[in-house]
Amino acid sequence: MVRFAHSADWQLGMRLPFGTQESQALFAEARLEAVRRLGDVCAEQQVDFVLVCGDVFESNHLDRRLVARALLAMQRIRVPVYLLPGNHDPLDPASVYRSAAFTRACPAHVRVLDSPGPWPVGPDAYLLAGPWLSRRPVVNPLLQAFAAEPLPGLCIAVGHGAVDAMSPDPSDPARIPLADAERALDAGRVHYIALGDHHSATSVGATGRIRYAGTPEATDFRESRPGRALLVELEPGDCRVTEVLLGRWRFVTQHFTLDGAPGLAALSHWLERQPDKETTVLRLSLDGTLTVRQRGQLEEILEEASDLFAAVNTWERHTDLAVRPEELDFADLGLSGFAADAARELDADARAGDEVAANALALLYRLAGGPS
Repeated sequence: MVRFAHSADWQLGMRLPFGTQESQALFAEARLEAVRRLGDVCAEQQVDFVLVCGDVFESNHLDRRLVARALLAMQRIRVPVYLLPGNHDPLDPASVYRSAAFTRACPAHVRVLDSPGPWPVGPDAYLLAGPWLSRRPVVNPLLQAFAAEPLPGLCIAVGHGAVDAMSPDPSDPARIPLADAERALDAGRVHYIALGDHHSATSVGATGRIRYAGTPEATDFRESRPGRALLVELEPGDCRVTEVLLGRWRFVTQHFTLDGAPGLAALSHWLERQPDKETTVLRLSLDGTLTVRQRGQLEEILEEASDLFAAVNTWERHTDLAVRPEELDFADLGLSGFAADAARELDADARAGDEVAANALALLYRLAGGPS
């Protein structure tokens, strides 16, 4: 029997596409911290080795300090670590794995799966790998492992890419045919297929032996089961897989209907109750009708939330807010002259149905400190 940790898609060096400079730094550090936590789990669970199935790094063009810190985090893993080049960090001439920053500081127990193998991982177990040699291979490199003649002992195939049953792009030449994978398992050529690329922990097919580990830290709203690694106990007649939660970050989508003050109060209360705000990215879809005053109040709520959360975004494609004109006392705003004339003109346009004018009036009312 072998007992190992299956991980993937660390994407060290990945940046948030939004958020503050502070949240960017927290996000980058969290990915390194997930590697350290994986090392702690491996010690607790007494695994034999660790597989990282592609996209260890976000790209092949990274600051050398990031590479050095990544290798330092891997030192926390006290068992052999096998890194598979994926589509983000392929083993091409510019590969991060060939860089001086990597080769100079790489710990002895960290190995790059730079060829199909076989790679011995114990007296009765070995790996067959499908390293990506370019970002756009003509076929998935794992197919060579499926065609290999069986060797004595347990064989673990290590690959990266989309299984065809899950891929939205039928023209992608790097897809992994599920039928070929299952035939390799049925024939005993391989006994477990460890995959990366899909960011949610997922079992593919009916065998329970084809698995995506997912990413150890969430990266996007579309992921359903991120932030995990898999502990695998494999023997000739049995395969047991346990998920271990590593991630701390959350990407949360939430819808609100904002029809007046009750809707704004519900949104504000929900935001207050959210845990771990500094590691939570929000995407809000909003609909309903607000007055000019209430639209200004909404902007204040969202601005205050942006100071606390990693990022707060409005999902524009799913947001449909209308601003309802109302009787406004422009004297209360302290406006005079040109500014007062502009406010009245915006008010007239808003009453005629001009949404841009209504939003501009709400912003003006808020900035001028109108009564709530």
